[in-house]
Amino acid sequence: MSERVLLKNMRSDCGPVGFDEYRQLGGYEALERAVRTMTPDEVINMVTESGLRGRGGAGFPAGRKWGFVRKDAPHPRYIQSNTDEMEPGTFKDRVLVNTDPHLVIEGITMAAYAVQADVAVFFIRPSYNDDAELIERELSAAREAGMLGKNILGSDFSFDIEVHRSAGRYICGESSAQANAIMGKRPNPDKTKHMTGSGLWGMPTVVNNVETLAHVPHIIRNGVEWFKGLAATPTGDGTKLYCVSGEVVDPGCYELPMGTRLGDIIFEHAGGMLPGAEFKTCIPGGASTSFVTQAQLATPMDFDSMKAAGLSLGTGSIVVFDKNTCLVQATINILTYFARESCGWCTPCRDGIPYMLSLLQDIEAGDGTEADVKRLETVAAGMTHAYCGFAPGAASTVKGLLRSFRDEVREHLDGRGCPFGDMEKPKPGDWKVLDRDAS
Repeated sequence: MSERVLLKNMRSDCGPVGFDEYRQLGGYEALERAVRTMTPDEVINMVTESGLRGRGGAGFPAGRKWGFVRKDAPHPRYIQSNTDEMEPGTFKDRVLVNTDPHLVIEGITMAAYAVQADVAVFFIRPSYNDDAELIERELSAAREAGMLGKNILGSDFSFDIEVHRSAGRYICGESSAQANAIMGKRPNPDKTKHMTGSGLWGMPTVVNNVETLAHVPHIIRNGVEWFKGLAATPTGDGTKLYCVSGEVVDPGCYELPMGTRLGDIIFEHAGGMLPGAEFKTCIPGGASTSFVTQAQLATPMDFDSMKAAGLSLGTGSIVVFDKNTCLVQATINILTYFARESCGWCTPCRDGIPYMLSLLQDIEAGDGTEADVKRLETVAAGMTHAYCGFAPGAASTVKGLLRSFRDEVREHLDGRGCPFGDMEKPKPGDWKVLDRDAS
């Protein structure tokens, strides 16, 4: 069995590890080592050498991002800890926070020491209110023990963490949109800004996902080579929290070596398909990633291997579909979500996603044509011109549908409707797409 790192303190009763228990298990030793024996640059260099990449989806090297904060940058400096987790199929951060909240707190604090930040904002989605209360309670325990606040552990480093309960929406997962939400502005992305230079309130801000930050104490305690050795592939880094849901025997959150093969995660760790179900496809990294084929199940689930296979690791959250699933219907469900969640800032996203959705709805209803399929392909390709990564992510499933399951789409045309049966009708209040031909 592979070594657990992030979930090694998971209790049998699934309750969160409190401050005293965390200390007994070696918690905050890495923070003590850093603030007492290491310079901020040494922490940054160690994280950079480890190869740790961001676990929020983009996969950007964490140490390299921290290094963008200039030594003479003004204060206050901020850490923006992202626990928005609105990507459908993704629940790893919630598992992590509920398992080991102090590991998350220690990781945030160590990132703050590395860039000499003054305050962190723990950004959390609205439906995670219980988790927000848990973090607030454990933050109080950490403050009382001198791990947060003025002169942490008797050093000259002072830092604290505040919890920000989000008002919601998927777009808040984008770093600059999230910063706008924290500041009470409309959460549109702002690509004119580099967050490490001008983020929250115009000050230097480092944005990291909580899974990313939770690796840092282990890297400092155990070393760079140890961390690299945890991965299953040379291009991997450490371990990864993989979520699995859909038509599998044991859905859940699994900590495995980064680069574990996709098929092994589904058929070994998640127990394979439900009785009577037969694998058809999955989306490997949350709803903003593409459908995969049977042949791609051997792909290692790390950033570089997935990219080489024409796929995206995303959040590493796998949703499995069986042979009886209509993938046109599945894509309609996904696009309905993205159309509702768009911030409406740019034309490709605001108008392009609903247009793709309406084309798919016509195809599903038996009113589509081959010309509609080509329009769908053209619009999906054009999503790369959007202002941020939201629209290209929404188009990923459409591209995968047309690339790998185009024959199934054509069956809807040739058969004048869905060969899998009628799609469940929307309930009152569900998001609806306006007729694209309406004046």
